[in-house]
Amino acid sequence: MYDLVIRGGTIVDGSGNTEYVADLAINGDSIAAIGPDLPAGKEEIDASGKIVTPGFVDIHTHYDGQATWDPEMAPSSWHGVTTVVMGNCGVGFAPAKTDKHDWLIGLMEGVEDIPGTALAEGMTWDWETFPEYMDALEKLPRTVDVGTHVPHGAVRAYVMGERGAANEKPTETDITEMSAIVEEGLRAGALGFSTSRTVLHKSIDGELVPGTTATQEELLGIGRAMGRVGHGVFEMASDLNREWNEFQWMGELSRETGLPVTFAALQSMAHEIPLAEQISTMREENSKGANIVAQIALRGNGIIMGWQTTVHPFLFKPAWGEIAALPWEQQLAKLQDPDFKQRMLAEDNILEESDIGPLLQLITSGWFTQYAIGPEFNYEPTAQESIQAKAQEAGIPPEEYAYDTMLANQAGSFIYFPVLNYADGNLNFLEALQDSDDCVNSLSDGGAHCGTICDAASPTFMLQHWVRDRKGKRISLPQAIKRQCRDTAVLYGLEDRGLLAAGYLADINIIDMQELRLGAPWLAFDLPAGGKRLLQKADGYVATIKSGQVTFREGTMQGPTPGGVLRGQRNAPELQAQVQ
Repeated sequence: MYDLVIRGGTIVDGSGNTEYVADLAINGDSIAAIGPDLPAGKEEIDASGKIVTPGFVDIHTHYDGQATWDPEMAPSSWHGVTTVVMGNCGVGFAPAKTDKHDWLIGLMEGVEDIPGTALAEGMTWDWETFPEYMDALEKLPRTVDVGTHVPHGAVRAYVMGERGAANEKPTETDITEMSAIVEEGLRAGALGFSTSRTVLHKSIDGELVPGTTATQEELLGIGRAMGRVGHGVFEMASDLNREWNEFQWMGELSRETGLPVTFAALQSMAHEIPLAEQISTMREENSKGANIVAQIALRGNGIIMGWQTTVHPFLFKPAWGEIAALPWEQQLAKLQDPDFKQRMLAEDNILEESDIGPLLQLITSGWFTQYAIGPEFNYEPTAQESIQAKAQEAGIPPEEYAYDTMLANQAGSFIYFPVLNYADGNLNFLEALQDSDDCVNSLSDGGAHCGTICDAASPTFMLQHWVRDRKGKRISLPQAIKRQCRDTAVLYGLEDRGLLAAGYLADINIIDMQELRLGAPWLAFDLPAGGKRLLQKADGYVATIKSGQVTFREGTMQGPTPGGVLRGQRNAPELQAQVQ
């Protein structure tokens, strides 16, 4: 008798092959058999009419702090994710000297918009070195497996102190010491190393992330340390400035070490190189023997704007400055006052000179690229759905329409502003990339941008929008599951998951595709110290199973926390007969 049998579901196995109807049996933490009319299980789940998929593998998250206190690991765990990789973009919390705790929190708060008060209260800091941080992660059971990168920012500050924080050029000794820490981290089980090279990533004090202007000598020196270990992914967020010749050194590093290098590939005003050129240049390097992989997002990377979120269109109005520090109840009363509203609308924005000036202009007055989030919102909205167009229909100024939109539902409504990946006003440019083996679906930023972005629901969006509902070219269901399960797992050497086959890890989703839909985002104040975060749930997840245990039913955590800490690569099990 099996421990658990999922009966009569449509198996979408993660390989990209055509789906088929079968039973799936689990013993312990592994898949025991797949086939028709399997013997009974101690527990059974009727999956008739539902799809059965591997658990989703999300390789771009920022749960570095949350993973030390939260066993649920929401919101990613609400969307079928059973494995997360964190420590991306060069920010994290190890290694960490005692006098750098607050600084590292400020770095994470500035770059990833995670409330510093929540991090300060939630983390115990019972580590200094990176191996000690991994040991600390193992103390807390959770619903998902967690893997992590060694973050450049923390390493630089640990070795170079204030010089590292200030992005000064390192000495050869500095590079040697940083390389040794990265090597130690990978030998302790880190899945890779990450760095940030974009002006959009700054600490809470406005300072660039350490490593932003790192030389090729520094980056190659650290990469060679990874090569000595023999595994790991070099992950990078970058503005891709032409003078830096990013693809040249990425290609050199990958060819020399044999390791994959991955970068965030986006339509972005911060990128000198257009997305199409990013992809073509990457492919030129890969044709020479490199293994560079583009991480792509499946929708516009959008800021969610409301009166209580981190960013909104009236943030730089003098009237907002008068009430910004008031308790929310007093703020709301002022916002509902017609005289206060008219005064704020009549004011000019006070914007200082900034290297993100164009972005701030769009936040405060880019009504043509902002959209009211209504029920069952379509994250590929048209120009006719913009704040500008809707205001024109209503016969009022767009700033007044935006003001009223955010004030609706007791100020619980939001505006969607796709900052990245929406320059064309649609997502057509992503269609061809969905069939490309040198691109992976990623960039959910789960656990981060708590008051600005709500993209941890990306796997659900992929299935609802790209597979089922999109007007235009769609992704086939087998291809979509492969891209969110097997492709992401293999990139990070996690060969034991992302595929439904006998012997593989029993990380599984049972999904009702007809009922699958994203709920409306909402702002919760449930982080430590009352910290805020944008959350979004989904209907349609019948069950999520992690290592053979049912962790969620109908979106509700069931109690088991079988997730662990990933240490290094995982070998694939010997293939057994999949159909018995």
